[in-house]
Amino acid sequence: MKLIVQIPCYNEEETLLTTLNEIPKQVDGISDVEILIIDDGSTDKTVAVANSFGVQHIVSHPKNLGLAKAFATGIKKAVELGADIVVNLDADNQYRASDISKLIQPILEKKADIVIGARPIEKIKSFSPLKKMLQKLGSFVMRKISGADVLDAPSGFRAFTREAAQKINIFDNYTYTMETIIQAQNKGLTIKSVPIEVNEDLRPSRLVKNNFDYIKRSIFTMMRFVIIYKPFRFFMKLSLLLFLFGLILGFRFLYFYITESGTGHIQSLILCAILILMAVQSLFFAVIADLLAINRKLLEDIQVKVQKNGKIL
Repeated sequence: MKLIVQIPCYNEEETLLTTLNEIPKQVDGISDVEILIIDDGSTDKTVAVANSFGVQHIVSHPKNLGLAKAFATGIKKAVELGADIVVNLDADNQYRASDISKLIQPILEKKADIVIGARPIEKIKSFSPLKKMLQKLGSFVMRKISGADVLDAPSGFRAFTREAAQKINIFDNYTYTMETIIQAQNKGLTIKSVPIEVNEDLRPSRLVKNNFDYIKRSIFTMMRFVIIYKPFRFFMKLSLLLFLFGLILGFRFLYFYITESGTGHIQSLILCAILILMAVQSLFFAVIADLLAINRKLLEDIQVKVQKNGKIL
């Protein structure tokens, strides 16, 4: 069984060697451990460091495309290289690579398709009290949205079976962490969480500039994923909400029309009509979006079948 550890990199010459040295050469239940570097348009000596270490596989983007695109490139390449299990590891040595054996254990036991490493958030010294709260809140919201029992949704230390890697498609340009969770649940893949340890920070996070930016991007990303993967439910709820407000305003107009001899409050009737028309439009959107979602699922099924036949799209 082949395990490929993929590491997305962008100007990581100072931390990459430390990360590579931590990756175990042998893992129980695995016959081959290989490393895949995704160079996301680095302008420093990241590739030179990888080559000097003897990394087996290196894929380079001509320019910086972002973490999500680098992750997607790595997943696609790992499948092409014949990986049975793909582990995603950050290049900044945040996660302890020695926990890889612990991370892949549920997959080896055939209890999970995707495993996410749950960090000890309360023990991470570099996290402020506000960031710890936001991390927990984000995971809570993700559990509610996706239905997956995920303890640490933003964690990038993850393991995928070959089948899961084939089924995952990343559309977001910011991050892959939340999208893969919602997408996995939508495709019937089993997700498990395992406790892991972390190392001291070697550099500040490049993905989270500040807490406000993190909140803004996370809210937008979650809403976008709900619309993409659960469009019928989203637009149907929106339609019902608009119809309810319109109905309330309609009853308000009728009440005053009867009690005040039909004078005034015509604005309630106008707004009622607008809201009900918007509710009908949202209902049409729900049907159209659902048809598009079905079409996307069919295309993704075709993609997986093509990959299983030995051709990578």
